[in-house]
Amino acid sequence: MFEPASRPSAGLAVRATRVLLSPWSRLSLLVFVLAAAGTLVVLYEPQRLLSDGWPTAQLGGAAAVLLYAVAYGACTAAFVPRPILNLAAGALFGSQAGLVSALAGTVLGAGIAFTLGRLLGQDALRPLLRGRVLTAADSQLSGHGFRSMLAIRLFPGIPFAAANYCAAVSRMGYTPFLLATAVGSIPNTAAYVVAGARAGSPTSPAFLIAMGFIVITGLIAAAVAWRKRHGLRRA
Repeated sequence: MFEPASRPSAGLAVRATRVLLSPWSRLSLLVFVLAAAGTLVVLYEPQRLLSDGWPTAQLGGAAAVLLYAVAYGACTAAFVPRPILNLAAGALFGSQAGLVSALAGTVLGAGIAFTLGRLLGQDALRPLLRGRVLTAADSQLSGHGFRSMLAIRLFPGIPFAAANYCAAVSRMGYTPFLLATAVGSIPNTAAYVVAGARAGSPTSPAFLIAMGFIVITGLIAAAVAWRKRHGLRRA
């Protein structure tokens, strides 16, 4: 006898669920999560904890490296700059273990950001991809995902987190995205890790080579960005 009264409640629950799971609601949640993460980074500066207060003495070598990789991934998804984390990895663990930890954290952080962007932002943002520049970028990432992401990682002109969330809006698959991130991040990550490991001897060949590589890749990225910018202006 109470069945008719329950039907409006069930319909209201269905409509509320649809609203909460709608593309724009999920996008709003993504914006809130990213804003909260960025605010926490500014207020608490977790990169200082990773570099200055990391409990390497209380943990075994492998456990400390693994835990650092997990913390690294969470921090990069929250916009902490990777160069700081890479330098800290080298200073804490040395060149080899630091590189393993930094690369693992890089792939993990990229995967976290890509998943958040894909689940919460893609459906709302893809219909907004209009204009020559946006459609060309989307076509490049969607059709040539591995090659495009590999180039972005090799010449870091685009911020790491921004590249992750932009790739998530495209139709690029997880496998080419993560594989290109792992392969393309090796040279630049290794340079920063070695620089961090050899920071105590700034005149050593390893430190000078690492810093030279960082400067050269930075100049190349700036030149490419300048050329692209002028090309877009002409278009």
